[in-house]
Amino acid sequence: MTSLFSSYRLGDLTLPNRLVMAPMTRVRAAAGGLATPSMATYYAQRATAGLIISEGVQPSLIGQSNPGTPGLHTDEQVASWRPVTDAVHVNGGRIFAQIMHGGRVSHPDTTGFQPVGPSAVPAVGDVFTPAGPQPAPVPRALETAEVPEHARSYAEAARRAVDAGFDGVELHGANGYLISQFLSSNANLRTDRYGGPVANRIRFAVEAVTATVEAVGAARTGIRLSPGGTFWGVEETDVPELYAALLTELARLEIAYVHVEATADEDVLVGLRRAWPGTLIMNPVLPMGPKQTGREDADHWLGLGAELISFGRAFLANPDLVERLRIGLPIAPVDEATYYQGGDKGYLTYSTYQHAA
Repeated sequence: MTSLFSSYRLGDLTLPNRLVMAPMTRVRAAAGGLATPSMATYYAQRATAGLIISEGVQPSLIGQSNPGTPGLHTDEQVASWRPVTDAVHVNGGRIFAQIMHGGRVSHPDTTGFQPVGPSAVPAVGDVFTPAGPQPAPVPRALETAEVPEHARSYAEAARRAVDAGFDGVELHGANGYLISQFLSSNANLRTDRYGGPVANRIRFAVEAVTATVEAVGAARTGIRLSPGGTFWGVEETDVPELYAALLTELARLEIAYVHVEATADEDVLVGLRRAWPGTLIMNPVLPMGPKQTGREDADHWLGLGAELISFGRAFLANPDLVERLRIGLPIAPVDEATYYQGGDKGYLTYSTYQHAA
């Protein structure tokens, strides 16, 4: 069976192992959506991963979901990311930027704008704002003529990402954010060419990926998906049909990878593996669920045909996760209270394994 520690060719990159650091929101950006020196240290500490995928980065101000998150839509933001990507590369790593448009999962107190979405249907739950959690507002439904502009925003951010030194980008098509909202059968109630049947609901995702491929190349473009996921209240009908259709269109674009979360039954996910001819990054456990990805989960999915395995929370508390898994060292627990609190505690303060003298 394929080893988690064997090398892999991904586009123009040679990954030294098959571990991917999954994108995780940490809300440590400076005012103006700027990356910081602490962020450079954080990612550099984890550069032994085969590939790092950054936290979600907004492609526009209206696309920002949470306060304290970084952007890639101004020259100042691009400049702030260069020390981050340089630090990863100096430490021998590779890093993609995850481009995340929040769509309806946002708030005017965060961005100054009414959120937008495929339809005027609010997300389920409270969204983060500078004043604390507040009920998700009703988004403004995008006019048909506006939709391509938001699809292109991923490509514009991708250009900036490459300028900032990222090795590529991952479009966030999962977890109830804008691409996921268009795929949804209850967040997307449109009757134009972006809503209704499967062929229309996948259109926004395909247009966003197509624009990104045209901007930075297929080898630098990936997408993350959560088939059947219910984050922020989204629902999807006909999950196998929906994602098989989407993967068929993405295969024509020959993108670097598809990154799939374990949000559906394994038989559905295995069917999607068979339907996707390219590289599959598998996130083997439900994001933010009760279980963290471990070596057994990784080996299981390598056996089912995934080429790469993404680890989330385990990478937060274990900057040396690759080595710990390689030689069977204990995996340190993560302090959930420090996920979003800001500052360096619970961010830069996790250490590599300390061997007894």
